[in-house]
Amino acid sequence: MKHQQKLISAGVLAALTSMGLATVPVWAAEGEPAAPAATPQMEEIVVTGTRRVDRTLTESASPIDVLSGSDLAAQPSGNLLDTMSNLVPSFFVPQNTISDASTFVRAPSLRGLPSDEVLVMLNGKRFNRSALVQVYNGGDTGLSFGSQGSDISSIPAIAIKKLEVLREGSTAQYGSDAIAGVLNYGLRDDAGLEVTACYGQYQDHGDGKSGELALDWGTHFGNKGFVNIAGEYDNDGQTSRGATRPLAVAFAAAHPSLASQLPNYPLPAQIWGDSPSHGVKATVNAGMDITDAAKVYLVGNYGKHHADESFNFRSSQVGTLPFTDTNGNVHNLGGNGAFQNPYYLTQCPTGNLTCPAGGYVQDSNVFNLSSLYPAGFTPRFVGDTEEIFVTAGVKGRTDYRLRYDLSAATSRNSLDLSMYESISPSYGPASQTGFKFGNLIQKENDASLDLSYDVEAGLGSPLTISGGLETRRETYEATAGDPQSYGAGPYAASHPLYTQISPGIYQATGTQTAALPPAASGYGGTSPTYAGSHSQNSYGAYLDLEADITKSVSAGLATRFEHYGSFGSATVYKLNGLWKALNFISLRGAIGTGFHAPSPGQDNAEVLTTNFIAGQQVQTGTYPVTSPIAQYYGARSLKPEKSTNYGLGIVLSPTEKSTVTLDAYSIKVKDRIYISGNYTVSATDIAALPALASVGVGGAVQYFTNAFDTTNRGIDLVGTLRGDLAGGNLNLTLAYNYNTISVDRYDPTVINRAQIITAEHLAPNHRLNLQAAWSYGNLSLGATEHYYGSWRSEIDYPGQVFGAKFLTDVYGSYTFLKNFTGTLGVNNLFNVYPDRIAPTSSNPIYPLTNSTADGQIYPRSGGPFGMNGAFLYARLQYRF
Repeated sequence: MKHQQKLISAGVLAALTSMGLATVPVWAAEGEPAAPAATPQMEEIVVTGTRRVDRTLTESASPIDVLSGSDLAAQPSGNLLDTMSNLVPSFFVPQNTISDASTFVRAPSLRGLPSDEVLVMLNGKRFNRSALVQVYNGGDTGLSFGSQGSDISSIPAIAIKKLEVLREGSTAQYGSDAIAGVLNYGLRDDAGLEVTACYGQYQDHGDGKSGELALDWGTHFGNKGFVNIAGEYDNDGQTSRGATRPLAVAFAAAHPSLASQLPNYPLPAQIWGDSPSHGVKATVNAGMDITDAAKVYLVGNYGKHHADESFNFRSSQVGTLPFTDTNGNVHNLGGNGAFQNPYYLTQCPTGNLTCPAGGYVQDSNVFNLSSLYPAGFTPRFVGDTEEIFVTAGVKGRTDYRLRYDLSAATSRNSLDLSMYESISPSYGPASQTGFKFGNLIQKENDASLDLSYDVEAGLGSPLTISGGLETRRETYEATAGDPQSYGAGPYAASHPLYTQISPGIYQATGTQTAALPPAASGYGGTSPTYAGSHSQNSYGAYLDLEADITKSVSAGLATRFEHYGSFGSATVYKLNGLWKALNFISLRGAIGTGFHAPSPGQDNAEVLTTNFIAGQQVQTGTYPVTSPIAQYYGARSLKPEKSTNYGLGIVLSPTEKSTVTLDAYSIKVKDRIYISGNYTVSATDIAALPALASVGVGGAVQYFTNAFDTTNRGIDLVGTLRGDLAGGNLNLTLAYNYNTISVDRYDPTVINRAQIITAEHLAPNHRLNLQAAWSYGNLSLGATEHYYGSWRSEIDYPGQVFGAKFLTDVYGSYTFLKNFTGTLGVNNLFNVYPDRIAPTSSNPIYPLTNSTADGQIYPRSGGPFGMNGAFLYARLQYRF
């Protein structure tokens, strides 16, 4: 089958290329064909990257992709992260299986840069950040480790009229965060009703059942105004692509009567796959003319999402068992530390000199964790996200032809974290089994004034002079969790044991109770020490000049000043231009600087998580740079990231039905905000700084740092070719991205080499989409071939290179009764998976389960396309 798939993939590639396939600035749908455009695609007016009102795609000095709403809504996933990863080659987002809170808010990247270096806008207005700062340490967040970007998964795909992807640094035009580019989601303003129902599931095991119901309704008030309301509900089932742990297999064989009490039975005791989830999301877009030259508008977005994630299995095995790996080496795998020894409950009598205070009596009054979890336990981590975004304003034109837009926005994003089926080991028999970890909350308030005026200056076009002011207040808040979720109970420290040798007389045994980890097993709640609210105020001003210098040369110059209360001021600029050498050939280029200001969340995040290193449970704490713990290990105040962007491209329009754009870029970012490597906590450290007891001996500490510089270089090839075939309309499209990431400077005392290799190679250097869409009357057929180059995750799988893969998507649609369209499709037709994890000394594979010790078969992040295999779906759409 693999050989057959490669042959067909190569055949599709050759066939599409031989048909003269160019690349796409406007994408055809990948689940069903886009509605025919009212005008030729190259005449699409763009609003992102320019403040002129007459720029088309081929006339833009900046590289821009435009995806229609039907492109986005046609994808079988209701999550815009997965949709964009499928459509935009330079957009990368991992699957995130067991990734702590990063499973609930996945962080994408554009051109290999982190999520908070990509500015997200909704109808041209800055969209807020999520409440989660990405602190999970692994390949899952390798490109966005330490970032705090927007959560675009809260936007319903059916609400989008079009998405403009500006693939160019634009901080001078839009402010902090636009280093990699801009995603501007334009909402629908049409009238009518559209209802879509979609159902699908994965081929393997028939799991991951997915249901989605989406609705869009709009109406117009004559020629004066409109309102459009859209909403989606989705319910996605769990997938499982791992094996159960070898220890769980051995336990079931030794204790068959308890096998059914293993977590998740009969599935693996630890699930590697998508977490079950459900949620709703909605938007409102409204506008009303108040005069012939002015209108008021309102944009709102609401989203609520619930997910339930499997954590690592804690085995109740007492002691260790030998297991032989595929190389013949024997490894002793043991159960969780909390099961290894009984909790002695009898404390030394008060005032007894032979049994001093703080000691415990070694008698039969004990508690064993196996009485609560006889077959072990797998904590279930729950995340509830909520997004609220509202912006309102007035815009228009004065009698003096001055265009203005005055707006204000308020937003709130929250993440409520909790856990069940767990324990706080240091509290022993008094431990809870469920925990509230506290809320993470991000609030933003923005106000802006944008002005534009066209002046006749004797040039090839009027000179567009634009300027504006903006003020923003960001607030990051963390509320305290349950005391046991972060605290250290009576069994966190070792205590001497005594035996009673006669009434009132005790004798030291020479042994001590085991020191057990503080906080809940799996995650740590926010302690009152780090709970609270932290705000940052900023204001800025910009000036932007754009014009056609001659009939064949256009140029733009922008500069922006911003001041932040946390670090000071920054001034950036951007210069771009386009030369129309011939009617069908244009050259364009850009140079600019940019910055990303540290967010209050990055300055103040505190998280305690549980990792497993060599099978042992280890607490890992991430602490603010201002905290005594971080400063004990050398933390310094964060500085803003600074960037320099260069771009050079060519635009070809050889015929009315074809367009080709080729753009090369270089993006240098200094003082990247990242998270340090781990510092191991010793007993000496705890004695010197008692606050480290919350991490415990053998635990690890990490903190935010400006620890390295990077340079991202690459090319984007995008375009389209439209024609006729067998009496129908044929659209051929291609999109290709080549991207390299190099770390130019890093501090080896803070960042380790594995982190650097992962940052450089996690995303494939090569991504390619080839697509053919054919329609005849009511029938539409299509196929897409995806190519993903090789990649690495050195943090998780040292030395392994995961190979390149082809994936094939197909669909067929038919419209009946005028208003109904049915679609059947398969994404990943040939059921392609990433390479299996290779056996190494750090990741031995066990023949008993053909997996690692924790049940992994495929890379935990899922790589660039996930590890779920073929997805079959059916969609029914009604339009009126």
